[in-house]
Amino acid sequence: MTDTATPGPTSQADQVIGRTTSESTPWWPEPVLPAAGTPNVVVVLLDDTGFAHLGCYGGLVDTPNYDRLAARGLRYTNFHTTALCSPTRACLLTGRNHHSVGMRALSNFDTGYPNMRGRIARSAGTMAEMLREDGFATWAVGKWHLTPMREASAVGPFGDWPLQRGFDRYYGFMQGETDQFHPELYEDNRLVDQPRTPEEGYHVTEDLVDHAIDLVRTQHTMVPERPFFLYLAFGATHAPHQAPDDYLQKWRGRFDEGWDVARQRVYENQLAMGVIPPGTDLAPRNPGVEAWDDLSSDEQALACRLQEAFAAMLDHTDAQLGRLLDELDALGIADDTIVVALSDNGASQEGRATGILDTFRHFNGVDQPVDEAVARLDEIGTRTSNTNYPWGWAQVGNSPGKRYKQNTHSGGVRDPLIISWPAGIDPAANGQVRTQFHHVVDLAPTLLDLVGSAAPATINGIEQQPIEGTSLAYTFDPQADDASAVPSRKGRQYFEMQGHRGIWADGWKAVAFHRFGTSLDDDVWELYHLDEDFSECHDLADEQPDRLAAMVEMFWEEADRYGVLPIMDGGGNLSGAAGGGLFSGHATAGTPRNRDAFVYMPPTPRVPPDAGPALGSRNWEAAVHVDRPTGTEAGVLFAFGTVNNGLVAYVDDDGHLVYDHNAYADHTVVRSPEPVPAGASVLTVQQQRVKRGPGRARLLVDGAVVTEVLIPVVPVMISPIGLDLGRNPTGVSGAYEAPYAFAGRIDRVEIATERAFRPDEEDAIELAAAERMQ
Repeated sequence: MTDTATPGPTSQADQVIGRTTSESTPWWPEPVLPAAGTPNVVVVLLDDTGFAHLGCYGGLVDTPNYDRLAARGLRYTNFHTTALCSPTRACLLTGRNHHSVGMRALSNFDTGYPNMRGRIARSAGTMAEMLREDGFATWAVGKWHLTPMREASAVGPFGDWPLQRGFDRYYGFMQGETDQFHPELYEDNRLVDQPRTPEEGYHVTEDLVDHAIDLVRTQHTMVPERPFFLYLAFGATHAPHQAPDDYLQKWRGRFDEGWDVARQRVYENQLAMGVIPPGTDLAPRNPGVEAWDDLSSDEQALACRLQEAFAAMLDHTDAQLGRLLDELDALGIADDTIVVALSDNGASQEGRATGILDTFRHFNGVDQPVDEAVARLDEIGTRTSNTNYPWGWAQVGNSPGKRYKQNTHSGGVRDPLIISWPAGIDPAANGQVRTQFHHVVDLAPTLLDLVGSAAPATINGIEQQPIEGTSLAYTFDPQADDASAVPSRKGRQYFEMQGHRGIWADGWKAVAFHRFGTSLDDDVWELYHLDEDFSECHDLADEQPDRLAAMVEMFWEEADRYGVLPIMDGGGNLSGAAGGGLFSGHATAGTPRNRDAFVYMPPTPRVPPDAGPALGSRNWEAAVHVDRPTGTEAGVLFAFGTVNNGLVAYVDDDGHLVYDHNAYADHTVVRSPEPVPAGASVLTVQQQRVKRGPGRARLLVDGAVVTEVLIPVVPVMISPIGLDLGRNPTGVSGAYEAPYAFAGRIDRVEIATERAFRPDEEDAIELAAAERMQ
């Protein structure tokens, strides 16, 4: 049977509505679809991957799939980001500067000022919102980190989740980082369990690409005439650096020569490839980076193993990208798909000087004891580690520049950008390098330009801010290989991140490094002629004070224009701190962090860290009302975090109440002397702490204290993985087999927190800690 179209009027004005259909003329509105031949768009975003990490940018890690994109497209070597993840994502998706849209820093923050609300302003629509209105299918897969995390629980509010910001489908994680083997996953508007265990071969990067491929294949099968916009944001290579065992083994011993030799090799590769100009100097080691030969053998062994884990993770991620590219090829749509691959900022300094086995050591301001780490070398990169590499290896990834992520020097803001579009880029340009200055804010207008869409004046009735970026589509011309013949169309670009500042214009850059807690007036501005000094090695501030003064004034003009003010100077008036610290965000009414009392009635979805009780920074009590009819029922009562850092309370197989406080894999365990009585009972854990110091845990059964223990270290920030009730899929303790679901019934869990610390309790805890140390 063949469908035949019924001829009809071409406009609604010609439609006739009579008393009967015989007396009427139908009319059908045309579906909203882009013009035939409109390309698909795939944006692939890496996390904390430096300018020099990819093989096609001189890096030492195998990245054949990024390299194949570069071979059939363009590499940009003068491309810049904001120096941090959430701000770069906000620029990328909106085409506006991050301060303009309320994302000065991480979405965990709300400082009480318009430039830092932890959400993208409604007046700054995302590419997904724009393209969906033009008929595109829109999907986000991977890291989001554009929602205030206090609003990321199972009950929202959902206004800043991906589906409410223009995406038809979402699968990934909302937080700034996640455990690669035990991620906190969301699908559309709900939290979901991971589909397999690590023992069954699970890794989140593979899971993300599985979902991306499924979305692409289903769309192409069902409605091939509808193009798609896929935003694939990997968790890699943000810490924790974790990878499958075969990838870890592949990189054993590959970095034993150390970071000085490696950085020189990368620099030479870059010169040979033409990704840095001839005559570029290699920047000196960053402050705090020791000469490799001056490290102890233990420090070298630890640093090498941490770099191997990073390399394994990047290698593994590249392989997953390859699976997606292969699928585009197999479906016959690769030529008609624009692929944009970039990183959100430079390589990270969050591994500190010697590297760390748990990323939350950095966030708690705690260094990694090298001897402890060396005793666990074989765990690095596996699910029982949560690692980040030391500064020396991070600077290798930012070669040939200086400094890191968070800084506005080149190490923080110059990043790789690859654009491939076989049907739209002249084959004569394939493999070429582009040196025109551009910024991540320029990508949205570029993609809108390429697919024939325009930024709307209003979205959902809200007047939209002007697009602030500049399309770089002109660089697709093969003649743009010569930047002197086809100069950058970018006029100027400011940078600001946590007080670090910069301004670029006409090939010159002024930049200031800011020390937290000091006055902005104490910062020293530097001046570089980037057209001749790619790596920012020759400060011309003293030689050209007038030019520097003009550029600093230009920075303040741009800061006023784009809502940069006020700039964080560490001097106070950051209202997020009133809500329990900047990472907690402002204690907004109607969100969990505005309360001190919580009552959960399982079964309950996982509670993300920022949306639940602060079990690290406050004193707390958790009373679990259980029923164990036979007295043999065992299992987890509540758990927070992972095997690397967390806490768990459970009834063991012998019927005893157990509390395990896991601080960076150092377990403090306390167990009730007697089994818990059969039947209904209230099992309680109390934890008190000294600010940034030790703590004490007590176990109570039906209101009576049965035992207590001193906890040597209580981390303020525990984990990106939140609170589970009645089970523990992440396995905080090795004393049971996860998830160790509670076999009895949990009626409710009551958790009370105290914002104030009790001097008498603190004194007792400190005294007990001192006695223990003697």
